[in-house]
Amino acid sequence: MPPAIETTGLTKTHGTVRVLDALDLRVEAGTVFALLGPNGAGKTTTVRLLATLTTPDGGHARVAGHDVVTERRAVRRAISLTGQYAAVDETLTGAENLRLTARLSGLSRRAAARRADELLERFRLTDARDRQAKTYSGGMRRRLDLAAGLVRDPGTIRVVFLDEPTTGLDPRSRNDLWDAVRELSAHGTTVFLTTQYLEEADRLAHRVAVLGGGRTLAEGTPEELKNRYAGHRLDLVARDHDAYLRLAPHATAATPESLTLGVPTDGSADHVRALLDALDPHRTDIERFTLHGATLDDVFLHLTGSTKEPSHV
Repeated sequence: MPPAIETTGLTKTHGTVRVLDALDLRVEAGTVFALLGPNGAGKTTTVRLLATLTTPDGGHARVAGHDVVTERRAVRRAISLTGQYAAVDETLTGAENLRLTARLSGLSRRAAARRADELLERFRLTDARDRQAKTYSGGMRRRLDLAAGLVRDPGTIRVVFLDEPTTGLDPRSRNDLWDAVRELSAHGTTVFLTTQYLEEADRLAHRVAVLGGGRTLAEGTPEELKNRYAGHRLDLVARDHDAYLRLAPHATAATPESLTLGVPTDGSADHVRALLDALDPHRTDIERFTLHGATLDDVFLHLTGSTKEPSHV
């Protein structure tokens, strides 16, 4: 199948700042793709370009098979966009919000009511359908916002853009939205996700790209990136300062204040045992240890240095 999203040399400049610098991306149909990067890396700009809300200064991009510049209307018919903040009318009920959006999208009165009912049930909002949106929790508003983006004939929506959709949500609400994203992907919809929550990308995304300086610093599955840039680490706490000094030459990371040292490992039980025996054959230097599994936080830090956004996990 052709890719759901493909960019080649995509460039965008704001004033004298080049936000995107020849960005190349390829997103396969029916997958969840997560775009990560520090603040100002160009994540939201990328979404705005792909959703035809702004025009690139150079390069090319196609979404659902359509050029984002020359076929803007076709792109817009094939996508749904949920921004960083819930865009619902707080004075309307949940059902009224969805019916209004459906009518504005061209559905008949009867079709709009039917679609609203379907989405209220799908996003577990039926019990709150007749309550004003201002009484909804943050998570409920985000689910209503996502539902509003899907009111059109579901067969026509091929790509859903979610720009930091879970910012500010509590863990339960975040998990609810994650379930909704998984359901979209399971039904063949492509989801393009930007997020500050690295655990979110790890759990949801089939592939992840990390932006920096307007370019793709790395791309791959979460596991590929963790294996390539992070790996496992055995964190050791020395029994005293002398023990710390004996262990230090073998470490790749160190925190003198807590007498903690990090030693690379493949994470297997055999390798951990062998390391402990080699580093502390008399079992007198190591007070305790912890196996630190590779995370996308580690990948992010490795690739972007000190510009890491909070992971909120």
